[in-house]
Amino acid sequence: MIIKSEVAGTVWAVEVAVGAEVREGDTIVIVESMKMEIPICAPAGGTVKEILVLQGEIVSDSQPVAVIA
Repeated sequence: MIIKSEVAGTVWAVEVAVGAEVREGDTIVIVESMKMEIPICAPAGGTVKEILVLQGEIVSDSQPVAVIA
């Protein structure tokens, strides 16, 4: 499952590491947009297989940020 950013902005924090187990609703990445911090959460549980962004990176709306299986 590919997790996508819901907004355009700057990656403020990556909250999980590859190999981490996450549950539905867990924060994967926090994106700062218009001085607001928007958490990007897991829509379902699983294992983080890949993180596709780095802290400080600019992301666009609907850009993939992580892969969970």
